[in-house]
Amino acid sequence: MSDEFLIRKIEELSMNALPALETVFYDGWVLRTSNGYTKRANSIHPIYPSTVDIHHKMKIIEQKYLARNLRILYKMTDAVFPRDLDSILEKHNYSKGAETSVQVVELKGLIEKPTWIVEHDQEMNEEWFSSFCLLNKMAHEHQSTLREMLESISTTTCFMLMKGENNEIIACGLGVLEQNYLGLFDIVTNEKYRNRGYGTKLVKSMLYWGKENGAKYAYLQVVLNNLPALHLYSKLGFEEKYTYWYRIKE
Repeated sequence: MSDEFLIRKIEELSMNALPALETVFYDGWVLRTSNGYTKRANSIHPIYPSTVDIHHKMKIIEQKYLARNLRILYKMTDAVFPRDLDSILEKHNYSKGAETSVQVVELKGLIEKPTWIVEHDQEMNEEWFSSFCLLNKMAHEHQSTLREMLESISTTTCFMLMKGENNEIIACGLGVLEQNYLGLFDIVTNEKYRNRGYGTKLVKSMLYWGKENGAKYAYLQVVLNNLPALHLYSKLGFEEKYTYWYRIKE
C-alpha cells in the first residue's frame, strides 16, 4: 500500500468516524462544518485532484466559511492536491499549527483478553456522553453539536467506559470500526487517575474488542506535543505512518 493510498484511506475513515454536521464536495475538496466544534469537523480537506484555478477556488471557499463565522482551516497532509498547496497557503498568510501524528498498529498475534472490567456499548448512552463531557471539561454550548455528530456515525462503534470504586469514572474512549480498521478516538482519563496505567488498560480493551469484531489494524491521531500519549502508543506497538497539520487564517 503506497503512502498516498494509505493517507487517503485513513483520512476517509476518520471523516466517517467523526461525521461533520454538513459536508460539501467542491472540485475534489471536502468542506466540513460543525458549528465550530473541533478543527477536524470544521476544515477543508483537499484530498482529491482538482481542476479549478486554485486562487479562484480559495476565494470561493473563504467566502463560504466566513459566511458561517468560521475560521478558515485547511487540514494538510503530504498527499494534498495540488501538491504545492502548502506553500501557496503560506504565501497567503496561513499559519501552520496543530501538527499531529497518525499512527497504525497491525492487530496480528495474540491480544490477551483483558482481566479488568471495562463497560462497553455499541450505542452511545447518556452515562458515556456525560462522562466524556465531564472529563474533557466541555463547554455546554458544544455539547449538542458533539451529540449530533456522534449519533450520526453510520459504521460500527464501541463506547467504552472504565469505572473505579463507587462508580467513579476513570476513563472513556470511542472505537469506530470500518473496512477492517479500528479508529481510536476521544480517549481521556480522569486527572486523578493519570499516570497509573489506566489509559493503557482502556486502549488494550479497545484493541481487543476491535480484533474480536474483525479489525486487522487500528489507527489513532495524537498531537506531537503530547509526549505521554506518544509514549503510551509506542509501547503498544503503534507506529507513525504520516502526519497532518493545519493551515489557519485567523
